[in-house]
Amino acid sequence: MRAFIVATLYEWSKTPYQKWIKKNEAWELSVPQLMAYPVESLGYHLGSFMLRHNFTLEPKLENHDVFHVLTGIGISVPEEIAMQFYLLGNGKKSLYLCMVILIGTLLYPDQWRFFLKAYRLGAQANIFHSLAYHKLLLQPIETIRTTFLIQTL
Repeated sequence: MRAFIVATLYEWSKTPYQKWIKKNEAWELSVPQLMAYPVESLGYHLGSFMLRHNFTLEPKLENHDVFHVLTGIGISVPEEIAMQFYLLGNGKKSLYLCMVILIGTLLYPDQWRFFLKAYRLGAQANIFHSLAYHKLLLQPIETIRTTFLIQTL
């Protein structure tokens, strides 16, 4: 039931968030285009992630999937919440992030240690949450992780 509540809230909030809050431009890339990037690149790894989970890129929300790829955090509801903790630790602040953390903490108190671990890893990394990832798709994923001290969870 907890996962259903969080998933429903996400679906209700996604379109208004994309339309009125996110000011960045959509990448206009498809998964097959990402798969054409070099195998070691962020673009290729993002495409592989999308294929593995049968996802398509959500316009203006592409960075979210990049965060999954860079941090190695999965896509279950507790993992999605943990990723927001990771990003909070990395310095990201937004109303949406705070709402996810608040609701996630209330609904998943049994995951507190997991969330705290994610927060600490984010705090140990150099600030990466605000990078222009569409300009980094050709970069080797390991170079990005090493440069920004991004540890996988």
